[in-house]
Amino acid sequence: MSIDDTIAPVASTARPPVVLQILPSLISGGAERGTVELAGALVEAGWTSYVASGGGPLEREIARAGAMHLTLPLASKNPLVMRRNTGTLIRVIRQLGVDVVHARSRAPAWSAGAAARDTGRHFVTTFHNAYGARTALKRRYNSVMARGDRVIAISDFVADHAANVYGVSRDRLRTIPRGVDLEIFHPNRVGAQRIINLARQWRLPDGMPVVMLPGRLTRWKGGLDFIEAVAKLGRRNICCVLAGSEQRPGFRRELSSQSATLGSPAAFALSRNAGICRPLTC
Repeated sequence: MSIDDTIAPVASTARPPVVLQILPSLISGGAERGTVELAGALVEAGWTSYVASGGGPLEREIARAGAMHLTLPLASKNPLVMRRNTGTLIRVIRQLGVDVVHARSRAPAWSAGAAARDTGRHFVTTFHNAYGARTALKRRYNSVMARGDRVIAISDFVADHAANVYGVSRDRLRTIPRGVDLEIFHPNRVGAQRIINLARQWRLPDGMPVVMLPGRLTRWKGGLDFIEAVAKLGRRNICCVLAGSEQRPGFRRELSSQSATLGSPAAFALSRNAGICRPLTC
């Protein structure tokens, strides 16, 4: 729904807590999946759950979970847009009676943190990665994720990064590992015929061990490092699969070029959303 379509202000104080999660978009990724899962868990617990983002395919899952989506240009790093987002979020927080503002990404966290502060609401952040900071400006940009009343880290490694690099005190820091939905990823749901069909789709060679790197085709996921590591093995009896969607045009070509440049002896394949793959080297 659009911001102008938001519901009337909450009049009663005798109501369940209201949580507003904020992130750039709902396209794909761990932060996005975690947002959907938490939205559903909050509704199941009897809380009121809102999600604000620039939108995307996962909006449907937010609706299915019983939560409500608000569309805002929260992916923008333009300071003027971020300032406008702050004003809009202040109005939304007051109108919807939001109690907790939960930011999952840096650009929207600047707007969300300011809005939470101005309205006196609790502010929570989640570190979904160990953010790099080669300059003082980038370090300051990242530091907003360390300013939550509670700071969530998705792993012990990320928690140590938040504590050691950004000074998050242990009393504010919580580690909540990313989970796996066993209803979807259950071994009993993977039968022999399904494996055979996928191997044919991906054109995997018979009798060859397969090493797979699942994840979006971005530098964040280590695809280039993966190819370099396999090349150093010097083995010709393995097939390597990078399984994931491409979000930045041209990165598939960069991965292919890396494989050719390093003369990797392994067979590489890239899969797309539907599982269709193209061999890179054989």
